[in-house]
Amino acid sequence: MGKLHSMTGFGRVEADAPDGRIEIEMRSVNHRYLDLSFRLPEGFRPLEQELRDLVAANIKRGKVDVTVTFTAREDASHAPQLNLERADEVITQVETLAGRMENPAPVSPISLLRIPGVLEERSIDIDANLAATRDAVHEATGQLSIARATEGAKVRVMLEERCREIEALVAAVKQRLPEVLTEMRAKLQQRIETLLTQVDPERLEQEIAILAQKIDVAEELDRLIAHIAEVRAGFDSDKPVGRRLDFLMQELNREANTLGSKSADTETTQAAVDLKVLIEQMREQVQNVE
Repeated sequence: MGKLHSMTGFGRVEADAPDGRIEIEMRSVNHRYLDLSFRLPEGFRPLEQELRDLVAANIKRGKVDVTVTFTAREDASHAPQLNLERADEVITQVETLAGRMENPAPVSPISLLRIPGVLEERSIDIDANLAATRDAVHEATGQLSIARATEGAKVRVMLEERCREIEALVAAVKQRLPEVLTEMRAKLQQRIETLLTQVDPERLEQEIAILAQKIDVAEELDRLIAHIAEVRAGFDSDKPVGRRLDFLMQELNREANTLGSKSADTETTQAAVDLKVLIEQMREQVQNVE
């Protein structure tokens, strides 16, 4: 149902890599622009730009936090290796130092293992794990997009409902315009009669025409309907429309304000208030549209 996307979503993927297991978590919330933040494990920082480009190709707006977790494989081929050459160097240095001391305490093998370089952690081949990381981020991005589309569909339902309510209010005000003008004419005539004076009928018609022009809201009503049509057109756009919809909310609110300022009766005034409430409800939702 349409292509409206929210900026709120979540995606999570776990995948095997040559040297361990990769976990990707992606969260997004609303933001004026695309703001990508990456948390990468030690040694994976050279991959950031490629992963950033991958996410940016699919997500256009929102604050997106990406967390990449790597858990090294714990087997014989990935276990830390003893560097005997380095260990011999350390032992020789310890023996030399012990020869200069009286009753030196013995050095345990465990103490030697704590010396940097004696026990070497197996280095992770980043290039070998790149493909798995890239695929996992791509899959997580897809999950995030699906979640954002699901939320976007819910937002669209709400916006569609408010559009119909606005159209109904506009139609009701349009239908009342001739009646408002008739009531205004009657009130003006009644005031003249209370003054116990004669008024030139032609002058009376001129005054009524001037008043009618001041309270004429036909253009505002037409623009409200036109803006609603533009809002609906954005629902099926292939491009992000959040900023466009936000601009249209401002235009709708401007027309509702003008309608209220020109109102000549309480029903039109109430309709203007109701319109502003509906538009504000839409604006709150539009703030989260990509």
